[in-house]
Amino acid sequence: MSDLKTVTGGKAAGGKPKRAPKDEPRQRSVRVVIVALLIAMLLAMLDNLIVGTAMPTIVGDLGGLEHLSWVVTAYTLATAASTPIWGKLGDMYGRKGMFLTSIVIFLVGSVLSGMSQDMGQLIGFRAIQGLGAGGLMVGVMAIIGDLVPPRERGKYQGLMAGVMAIAMIGGPLVGGTITDHLGWRWAFYINLPLGAVALAMVTAVLHLPKGERRKAKVDYLGAGLLTVGITAIVLVTTWGGSEYDWNSAVIMELIAIGVASLAGFVFVETKAAEPIIPLHIFRNLNFTLMSVVGFMAGFVMFGAVLFLPLFQQSVQGASATNSGLLLLPMLLSMMVVSLIAGRVTTNSGRYKIFPIIGSILMVAGLFLLSTMDTGTTRLTSGIYMAVLGAGMGFLMQITMLVAQNSVELKDMGVASSATTLFRTLGSSFGVAIMGALFTGRVQDEMAARGGGGATAHSAQLDAASLAKLPAPMREAYEFAVSSGTHIAFLVGASVGLAALVAALFVKEVPLRGAAPEPADSMV
Repeated sequence: MSDLKTVTGGKAAGGKPKRAPKDEPRQRSVRVVIVALLIAMLLAMLDNLIVGTAMPTIVGDLGGLEHLSWVVTAYTLATAASTPIWGKLGDMYGRKGMFLTSIVIFLVGSVLSGMSQDMGQLIGFRAIQGLGAGGLMVGVMAIIGDLVPPRERGKYQGLMAGVMAIAMIGGPLVGGTITDHLGWRWAFYINLPLGAVALAMVTAVLHLPKGERRKAKVDYLGAGLLTVGITAIVLVTTWGGSEYDWNSAVIMELIAIGVASLAGFVFVETKAAEPIIPLHIFRNLNFTLMSVVGFMAGFVMFGAVLFLPLFQQSVQGASATNSGLLLLPMLLSMMVVSLIAGRVTTNSGRYKIFPIIGSILMVAGLFLLSTMDTGTTRLTSGIYMAVLGAGMGFLMQITMLVAQNSVELKDMGVASSATTLFRTLGSSFGVAIMGALFTGRVQDEMAARGGGGATAHSAQLDAASLAKLPAPMREAYEFAVSSGTHIAFLVGASVGLAALVAALFVKEVPLRGAAPEPADSMV
């Protein structure tokens, strides 16, 4: 009997349950897998930021300046469109195999991108990279959902937030260093050693719980309609107000195509035997609410990351490198708060308060940022950013945790992919809407204060161009940028209020506290 107690977790003298000896190697293997997953997550997040820094050099070498935006757009489109498909395939055919496949596709896309001989090739190969990146992001979240019960998952939230902070701060720095010393092609080749490590670790260590494999026919029609709908949405948010006017025929046609495709997708999913995104997961109120909160958080997060460096460079006189480092208050606050919230969730099993507090802090931080003007110091803006970062820290990982806890294990992949997709779409809308309002306000202010000069036609001047302006024109531009950020962050605060309303209706369903047993063989 004593031996049985030891294996099943009997009680020690102090009355606390003993950890079964067999749990120790499992815990160690889980930690190794988590490291591999975080490396894969870093790959997907870091790539765009590194490439962004290298783009001027790439254009100088390959030409094709008129197609520059497609280097980023192709990657974003492929990532967003493939995310739900990867999630469903993982549910049907096994997450480990799909995840390894996505790593390989990402690495192949990286090698081909580095070997590109013209801009057309680079855009095509970036789409391949984005296809793999979609599987990386959803695979990380779904595998963690398989290995770690929700009650314990909070412990890893700080690590995920840390990876996000490393990517956002380190991406531009690494990209600049690599481009200057090794050449722009190494901005893509640098993915190979990291990817190889993740590939080897996942292959050797990852053991997932055995689950029922579903060999139903893949819903190709639903996947096609969803892909067309997502593509149209991303193109509208990318092109609207920049490549084309918002009321132009191209944008109107894309909106019509997107609405028609998504309406058709919803209809098809009600009839499909194995839908790409089973609509029944949205019957769970918590899942739907977390999708809304995730969309709003993505809207705010990426909008802030876009406009804060612009304000710091144009108004506060920071260099491009320093403007990235000046985001540290927001990113460190997000990481620390996410870690604390995760620990509290693990220890108490309670989480409802966190989306509410996070939404309140997010609204407060955005409102404070909207008050910045030409006289705002870096210390003051750093404090405002820390408030926003704390709000994001309460929201970013809790949304995924609650969403995964709201579905059955068989739907873990589609739940993870749907939540990731909503956050991605939120970021696209945030950048587009806040960017359009910002640009319009800057141009209006420059037209009024700058006498209709050439800068009225440009809402974003680099540091060199700004330094060449006459003092009155430069002051007018600084005022215009601060006015533009004011309206952009006010809109963000309004979106944050919508997230707060959604968070208030979340029901605190107890978190599952036990992970499924791993398979005897790797899946």
